Amino acid sequence: MGYTSDRFLPNSELHSYTQLTVLSPVALQTVKLSTEAVDGQYKFADWEKFHFAPIRESQVARAMGKRYFADLDKYAESDIVVVGGGSAGFSAAYVLAKNRPDLKIAIIEASVSPGGGCWLGGQLFSAMVVRKPGDLFLDDLGLEYEDEGNYVVVKHAALFMSTLMSKVLAFPNVKLFNATAVEDLITRKDDATGQISIAGVVTNWAHLDHDNQSCMDPNTINANVVLSACGHDGPQGASNGKRAKEVFPESEVQYGGMRGLDMNKAEDAIVKGAREVYPGLVFAGMELAEIDGSNRMGPTFGAMALSGVKAAETALNIYETCKARNEKTYGGLKN
Repeated sequence: MGYTSDRFLPNSELHSYTQLTVLSPVALQTVKLSTEAVDGQYKFADWEKFHFAPIRESQVARAMGKRYFADLDKYAESDIVVVGGGSAGFSAAYVLAKNRPDLKIAIIEASVSPGGGCWLGGQLFSAMVVRKPGDLFLDDLGLEYEDEGNYVVVKHAALFMSTLMSKVLAFPNVKLFNATAVEDLITRKDDATGQISIAGVVTNWAHLDHDNQSCMDPNTINANVVLSACGHDGPQGASNGKRAKEVFPESEVQYGGMRGLDMNKAEDAIVKGAREVYPGLVFAGMELAEIDGSNRMGPTFGAMALSGVKAAETALNIYETCKARNEKTYGGLKN
């Protein structure tokens, strides 16, 4: 039940006109999310009369499509790209967006569901252990925890990750492209010095790369700084650390391979090691263990958050230098 109007809406992309069908609106309805029981019964709405507001399927398709393609256009020239939407990558994005609301920050995550391994603690247990002073990061997020002296415990790792994600994605200068893989790096070579630097990432839909398709050309995102937090070696882990071994001269390559578990050594090393490893390419999180040959820490998560903080600090401190370098090559696009 609707009617066809006499109005026609222009399609700005195709410069054509489409007849608009307007569906009759439903009466304003009330759904309460809290109420008192009456005669021992709770009633949040009159469900017999309940209806959603009407919609056409094409409206849904257009609402999604036009926004996604607008984001692709906007972030094709980003200021900073964060590769890897786990705890380290999102922690870095949180600090970046909070301190520089003027920068466009794109997060690229290969999985449909971002968060990396931070939805649970160790061995599929729920609680998340964070050694101090990682609790300071939790305080900034407004998370509650149990204080056990040298460490704190969040009741569920998913509470940390979902809270962090919700805060990051609420920033107007951040866009998450999930189900999107970084399959290569954009490089620039200084003709005078021969120095290679990073100027963005090469992207594709996840699982549509050259390992799964005979030929599926990618897309690109230019950026002045790339911050990689892809985790330790695995199906998609340490991808930029491994690719850098082929991009940069052997004399510049850093890739020691992750060592065995030692919590006390590992977390300090991951935080202190967060840095610009190659020009324009900053690393955070467990990918650093592969690069530096440091230990893994297992199910304790303070280093994930604080290595993200230090990597963000590094990215902000090198940003202007990287931007100036990129603008010397091909003129540098003004975003």
